[in-house]
Amino acid sequence: MKEFKEDKYQTRGKTIQLLLALWLSTLIAFFFLRWDMVYLTLPILWLFFVALAFFKPKLDVEVKRLIPHDRILEGEIVEIKLKIKSNERIPSLRIVEDLPKGLELVEGDKEFLISIKKGEVRELSYKVRIRRGIYEFNYVKVEYQDPFGFFKKEKIVELYDEIVGVPKLEDVVTPYSTKGTKVTIGTLPSPRVGEGVEFHAIREYQPGDPLKIINWKATAKTGEIMSNEYESERKVDVVLIVDATYRGKDVFDYLIRATASFMLDCLNNGTSFGLLLAEEVPLWIRVDYGKRHFFKCVDFLSMAKPDKNNMIAYQVEHLLKTKFPARAQILYFSPLITEEGMEALKLLYHYGYKVVVISPNPYSVFEPKSEEEELALKLLNLKRKAQLRRLAAYGIIIDWDIKKPLKSSIAEVVKI
Repeated sequence: MKEFKEDKYQTRGKTIQLLLALWLSTLIAFFFLRWDMVYLTLPILWLFFVALAFFKPKLDVEVKRLIPHDRILEGEIVEIKLKIKSNERIPSLRIVEDLPKGLELVEGDKEFLISIKKGEVRELSYKVRIRRGIYEFNYVKVEYQDPFGFFKKEKIVELYDEIVGVPKLEDVVTPYSTKGTKVTIGTLPSPRVGEGVEFHAIREYQPGDPLKIINWKATAKTGEIMSNEYESERKVDVVLIVDATYRGKDVFDYLIRATASFMLDCLNNGTSFGLLLAEEVPLWIRVDYGKRHFFKCVDFLSMAKPDKNNMIAYQVEHLLKTKFPARAQILYFSPLITEEGMEALKLLYHYGYKVVVISPNPYSVFEPKSEEEELALKLLNLKRKAQLRRLAAYGIIIDWDIKKPLKSSIAEVVKI
């Protein structure tokens, strides 16, 4: 906690009026030689004295903000508390919380008016509903005004806290095989011997090769010691790609939730994964594994926004050549309503990657209010189905009606 701004006492309008009345009374007494009228100024002077002597605290208060967690699922209601400790008596203390824009206040208020004694500790609270995003609290403002309205003082207490509204997670099923193969180079590690290994080729014996992988038939034919080389089974690498096109803004939150849900699925399966968030400035997080990597990706998904200058095909093509691991499984999250988005899918296919597309239907968010709107939605959905049927040659496409659970939409397409 650190104070970074403190205002001096400000003179209120009432103070100016009373000073003006004091000056006029003195002026009238001088002109009319009625010095007894000076006594009329004594009550005003007395009020000033009382205000200055007893109602002018220094605002010596300590403020702490209590937030239950720094990462909270979107949609949850959270109670935030302010702990106030005063080192002096303040009869009328006003506290104003720096509530970040985007947090929905559902209970209580961001402003409080309390009376507090010296050494007393008060706890104030309010409740907010969390939305996806990062919310920063920077300060708490405390104010005091004396009961006569003569003076006002305010102090800004720097108090930084942060809440990350993370995407809501859904229960999903893995729509691809989690097994992949990579050629083991050099000596086959002993923990992997005999554990799901497949023959790959014959090569010359290398010092350190175990006797069990020596190919005796090839050794007899060539006269040189030959060894078998194997491909070892392991979890396939997964790359998650998010098409952040602005035309899909109505289902963008669903795209983000689905991406986060599949990242959690990868984490639970022990699968390495990478993330491409195709915004105006593409965000690429290289393939890795573990909880730290998961939370890093989730934090970036929490900040993601639809992009009007979508260039996902160009971004995907560039990263295909430089960053994507060979034989990776691609999970592509896209509404498939732009030429760029569809071109990116075709590029992934032509580069030899297996692709599963999670495509929230952008028309499923609308409820028709008339027969004309209902007919228009039917026509749009028919056009979409025809388009997806053509794109099915490039990967497995899951057309997700967002009114249904994602898990059931996957089960309709992929037999797990």
